[in-house]
Amino acid sequence: MTSGTVTTVSSNGTYSFTKPNREGITLLAGLGVEGDVHAGVTVKHRSRVAQDPTQPNLRQVHLIHAELFDEVAGAGFEVAPGDLGENVTTRGIDLLSLPTGTLLHLGAEAVVEVTGLRNPCAQIDGFRHGLLKQVLGRDENGEIVRKAGIMGVVLTGGQVRPGDPIRAELPPEPHRPLERV
Repeated sequence: MTSGTVTTVSSNGTYSFTKPNREGITLLAGLGVEGDVHAGVTVKHRSRVAQDPTQPNLRQVHLIHAELFDEVAGAGFEVAPGDLGENVTTRGIDLLSLPTGTLLHLGAEAVVEVTGLRNPCAQIDGFRHGLLKQVLGRDENGEIVRKAGIMGVVLTGGQVRPGDPIRAELPPEPHRPLERV
């Protein structure tokens, strides 16, 4: 499905695994979420800064589908919006199936270009022991499947609030599948 709804928005000005929910967030073109610790032109995630602080920030906005929370609840894990550090929680749009370069129109103005998959890290098990195994699996060919959401960069800024529509604009073919960023 190429449309859905924003259910929750979250941001945090300090490094922590989870992000508090907000009434709204402002996306800033080329930077990310206003006031969020991960906003910026260059990488802000600590592990990536340690590797090379000059690399471009392809992880300005983190989006997770609320359907993932439903799935892990079936395995006994209670996870709420913002708990996994995402900025935007969605419902009704299959984020993981979108190709690289998809433009997500959020609300009336904001546009986020999808750059890739979030690579789930061990911090997820620190949050809920055993949860990492639920969001990182293998397909029938033994290939790694990352389910912890997608990342993107802000092309056009704007306000994003719960209840806002999301519309995916697919890039020209051939489509490139999402890879970890």
